[in-house]
Amino acid sequence: MKKRVTGLGGFFFKTKDPSKIKNWYNAHLGLNTDDYGCTFWWKDEEGKKCSTQWSPFKEDTKYFEPSKKEFMMNFRVEDLEGLLKVLKKEGVTVVGEIEEYDYGKFGWILDPEGNKIELWEPIDKAFL
Repeated sequence: MKKRVTGLGGFFFKTKDPSKIKNWYNAHLGLNTDDYGCTFWWKDEEGKKCSTQWSPFKEDTKYFEPSKKEFMMNFRVEDLEGLLKVLKKEGVTVVGEIEEYDYGKFGWILDPEGNKIELWEPIDKAFL
């Protein structure tokens, strides 16, 4: 099996007013925000261009369910389908079905405290 997690893919959190929060972070911390939040670009140890996403969500979002937490972490992975199979065999709760987009594949698991974790097999070149 390839590496499991290769990096932090993003940090998502609930807020009353995502636009206001994005504007505040832009004005005071210089985050280059857009409709989705802010994308941080970096290079991995092999020099490949990668991204990490920071995104505020409306406080009534259902996207983090079944977790009741105000945040959700996203981890970058190399082989989402293979990893989900291994995690399931290890007794980890897998949530929903894999979703595929032009920027990668997504799957979800729950940690022992019920925190929903998003796993992302990215296609970073989709952003270039």
